Amino acid sequence: MKIAALDIGSNSVRLMMWADGKTLYKALNITRLGEGLISTGAMKEEAISRTALAVKQFKERAEEEGAEKFFAFATAAVRSASNRQTFLDEVKRVAGVEVDVISGEEEARLGIMGALGNSDGGIIDLGGASTEITLQIKGQKLYSHSANIGTVRLFDACGRDEQALSRYIAGAIEEYGQVPCKNLTMYAIGGTGTTIASVALGLERYDPALITGTVIAREKVGEMAHSLLSMTVEEVKAVKGMEPKRADLIGGGCLLMYMIMQKLDIASITASDSDNLEGYVISKLGGGKS
Repeated sequence: MKIAALDIGSNSVRLMMWADGKTLYKALNITRLGEGLISTGAMKEEAISRTALAVKQFKERAEEEGAEKFFAFATAAVRSASNRQTFLDEVKRVAGVEVDVISGEEEARLGIMGALGNSDGGIIDLGGASTEITLQIKGQKLYSHSANIGTVRLFDACGRDEQALSRYIAGAIEEYGQVPCKNLTMYAIGGTGTTIASVALGLERYDPALITGTVIAREKVGEMAHSLLSMTVEEVKAVKGMEPKRADLIGGGCLLMYMIMQKLDIASITASDSDNLEGYVISKLGGGKS
């Protein structure tokens, strides 16, 4: 059975095509749904329109490729916005798609399910409007918390000012408290984590098989954050391994990853291309792969 799943995030809409228990490919459209949310509490009309169009285009693509089932879920931008129903109605009108708005706790559960299955370890899922940290041992949750901080929120609040970003991040990540991640392998999932890996590898073209399993030391993440924030956006776009549409956000996201690693004394992160998209499909199929 061929299945299509859509993750409607604060920065991007992602399509995953899945069959025979594995991911065939993922595609990305950066729509910045969460821009301005930190100041107004609502999604902008133009951001809603371009995101609804992206959903429509991905649905049509999935149908052309023979998808028998189509799932769509939305995360932090939609769940926290005062006009979430306006967005849901617009996506239904434009694309004919019903969107499942998931909680931060569910987002964390799906992320670790997709990345680790029942294996021991933890994830840092750094998104556009929220960042989830989740740990598990023997398939049981050890710790999970979703904080309302991410690349789009950081850019809206601080732009690309490294000192302002550092102050903002330091205050925001205090809410994670004590995270018992000592001796656990920590995985970075989501666009920021995989972009950090892609840049570290200097990839000419994004390759999930090369991304997954790439280990990046904390010092490397910190150096990358400082370097990216010292460049102009145009210079960042030219960095090997960079997704150009992330160029204005990636420095702040990289700094957030580094400061989380510092706070939790994480020596390195391991990147994973598998994430909440895989977790969502597995969950919808009743926990088993099809």
